Amino acid sequence: MKSPTLESLSSIRADGSHRTIHPADVRGRFTAWRRGSALLLLGIYISLPWIPINGYPAVFLDVQERRFHFMGLTLATQDLWVGFFLITGLAFSLFYVTALFGRVWCGWTCPYTVFLEHVYRRIERWIDGDATARRKLDAAPWSFSKAIRRGLKHTIFLFVSAVIAHIFLSYYVSLKTLYQMMLGPPSQHLMAFGIMLFLTGGLYFAFSWFREQFCVILCPYGRLQSALTDDHSVVIGYDKRRGEPRGKVGSTSGACVDCRRCVQVCPTGIDIRNGLQLDCIGCAACVDACDDIMLKLKRPTGLVRYDSHVGLHGGRTRFIRPRIILYTGLLLLGIGAFAFSALQLSPVRASVVRMVGAPFYVADGTLRNQFLVRVINKRNSPSTYRLELTGDFPAQLSISGLNETLNLDPLGEEQKTLVLSLPEAAFNQPFKLQVKVIDAVRGDAVTTRVMEFLGPDTRLKTNAPLNPKDYIQ
Repeated sequence: MKSPTLESLSSIRADGSHRTIHPADVRGRFTAWRRGSALLLLGIYISLPWIPINGYPAVFLDVQERRFHFMGLTLATQDLWVGFFLITGLAFSLFYVTALFGRVWCGWTCPYTVFLEHVYRRIERWIDGDATARRKLDAAPWSFSKAIRRGLKHTIFLFVSAVIAHIFLSYYVSLKTLYQMMLGPPSQHLMAFGIMLFLTGGLYFAFSWFREQFCVILCPYGRLQSALTDDHSVVIGYDKRRGEPRGKVGSTSGACVDCRRCVQVCPTGIDIRNGLQLDCIGCAACVDACDDIMLKLKRPTGLVRYDSHVGLHGGRTRFIRPRIILYTGLLLLGIGAFAFSALQLSPVRASVVRMVGAPFYVADGTLRNQFLVRVINKRNSPSTYRLELTGDFPAQLSISGLNETLNLDPLGEEQKTLVLSLPEAAFNQPFKLQVKVIDAVRGDAVTTRVMEFLGPDTRLKTNAPLNPKDYIQ
C-alpha cells in the first residue's frame, strides 16, 4: 500500500491514474457524534419540503412565480437584495468558524461529506464489505459474483442519486407539482426532467468515482483554509513531542506504535502525522482510531487530537486574538446590516407609472393625466388595501379610480387606472403628488409612491424660451 507523503495526493498513483481510497470503519465518540449530526442534517434536507408554514413549504424557491419562501417569510423578486446580506453573512460565518476551528465544516456539516460518508459509503460497506474486502474485490478478476455486487451497488447509487435530485427539485417546484410531473410524460416538462437527469448523473459520478477528489480539486474552500487559519486555530494534529520516535511496542520511547490505523480510516488517505494538509477535512476519524489503539495499549489518549499548532507544541491556545476580534466585529456588522434590511421589507409592492401614450391630454378645456397603479400583496394571507392621494395640489383637481378597494389574494396583484383631471386654466406648472397604499384593516400606510402631474408649458403663451430638459421625465 502506498505510504502517504506531502509530495503527492494519496488518491493519485505514480503514473497519474486515480487510486480508489477505501477508508476502514472506525468507532468512537467523534464518529458517533458525526453520524448523529449527519442523520439530523439528512432529516432536515428531506423534511423541509414537507413542512407547511403559512400555506407553503418551509423552504420553497418558487422560480416560476418569482416568490421565495423561507420559514414563513416570503420574498418577492424585488426583495432579493436582502439575500445578498444573508448569503454573504453565511459565507463570512464559515470563515469565522474556520479561523477558530479549522475545517470542521468540511468534516461535519458539508452536504458533500454527509452524502458521501453517511449514505454512499455506508451502502458500499453493506454490499462489498469492510475496507480489506473492498480492496480485494477491486483487485479480483471479473466473475459472476463480482458483477452482481457491482451491478447491485451502482444500481442503488443511481437510485439514491435520483432520489436526492428529486428532493432538490422539490425545493423549486413543490412536492405537489413534482408528483404531478412524475405522473406525466417527460415531454410535458422537459426543463425539469433535464435538470433532474443532469443532477442524477452528476451526483452518481461524484459519489461513485470522483469522491474525495472533489474536496481537493474543485472545492475552493480547502484552498482558502491556509489563509483563514493561524497557529492558534483548533485543527486535528499529531503530537510529535509525545509520539516520536515512533516504532513497535517496547522498541522505542515514543507513544506512536506506527500501526497506521490513522491512515487506514482517513477518507482522503493522508497521514496526519505529516502535519496539517490540504486534503484533511477535519472529520476526526483518525482521532477515534488512535484513541482506540491507545486504550488497548493502556496509554493516555490524545496522541492525535483537536488542538492548535501552538497547543501541540506545548503552548496555550488563544481564542481571543486580533484576527478573531476583527472577524467578530465584521460578523456583527453583517448581522446588523441583514436585520436592518429585513426590517425595511414591506408587505406590499406598489408601482405608479404613466400610461402609454401622450404625457397629458387636453380636451374641452380640461387637462387630463392617466396613471397605472399596480399593487402586489406579498403576504401569504388575503389583504385589503385602499389608495389615498396626498400632496399640495389645486382644489379643482378631480380624481377617478381612487376610492376603489383592492381585495388581494395571497401573493396576488391588481392594477388600477388613476385618472387626474384639472381645468386647463387652473394649471400653472407641474406638481407632484403622493399615492399612499393604506392597509384597510389597520389604517396605516404601508408604502408611498410619487407621481407628477404634467401639462402644457405656460411659457408657450408668453413666447418665453423653452428648455428641452423641462420635458425629460
